Amino acid sequence: MQQIVDFILELDKLKGVTRKNRPLGLDRYENSAEHSWQIALLAYSLVQYAETLIDIHRVIAMLLVHDIGEIDTGDTIVFAVEGWEERKAAELAAVTRIFGMLPEPRRAEFMALWLEFEQAETPEARFAHAVDRAIPALLNLANNGQSWRENGISHERVVQRIGPPIKAGCPALWIYLEARLAEEHRTGWFGIE
Repeated sequence: MQQIVDFILELDKLKGVTRKNRPLGLDRYENSAEHSWQIALLAYSLVQYAETLIDIHRVIAMLLVHDIGEIDTGDTIVFAVEGWEERKAAELAAVTRIFGMLPEPRRAEFMALWLEFEQAETPEARFAHAVDRAIPALLNLANNGQSWRENGISHERVVQRIGPPIKAGCPALWIYLEARLAEEHRTGWFGIE
């Protein structure tokens, strides 16, 4: 029991990991715990649009563990293009440490979920990636391009970074987003690189 309690208290640190998007109507930036909660609900809401039949409970479990490594590494904006290999190595070390707090079999189960998400080969992992990539765009679309403008992120970079994984995991969501992104591109909500 104590190992589980220690693990859960360690996860509380995810609330202190700041991301680049602002929650709607707030002046502060969201944290990674809020992000994980929101994408889990987005996935549950969109399950009927997955590319194929999926185990939504497995998807939600992946989404709840996928950013735990950020406790040690911090968050990197999804639209960044440099340093991904180093970042993923650091995240693997972090989740190994954090999941290592748990007794077996949970330790191995959580690590398997994290690795499945990272490899993005199963229908569940592709769907999880789609919703993870979609939420920053959805928040930006609702916030007049806030983080795109603040971080100089172009329309082209947004489409390149989020288009393929969203299209692979939830094609209907990409059809929706692609049209919205094109529409807002005309209004100047993107940064200039």
